[in-house]
Amino acid sequence: MSAVVVTAVFYPKPGRKQELADAMQRGIAAVHTEEGCELYSIHDAEDGTITMIEKWSSVEALDTHGDSDQVNIFRADIADLVEKPAVVTRMTPIPAGTEAQGLL
Repeated sequence: MSAVVVTAVFYPKPGRKQELADAMQRGIAAVHTEEGCELYSIHDAEDGTITMIEKWSSVEALDTHGDSDQVNIFRADIADLVEKPAVVTRMTPIPAGTEAQGLL
């Protein structure tokens, strides 16, 4: 099995970015306990979006996460705070350089 990295870009409604970030943070601790979760973090992007970066130990772990109660609660928590659906991209790491610096 190979790791999977995910980015999800969220588009907050005008003036609602901090509310969106707060709503997103509520479920992160629960997701961190899910089997296969290696990274699950959010970042304030300079273009006004919030970008989530995830790393999962396998596609199966990510798929299980996608069907979890935590994700359903998360979606409900942010539904009124976003302008449009998040842009989600799944990626397979390509190691380069040192393991510590070249592999997420």
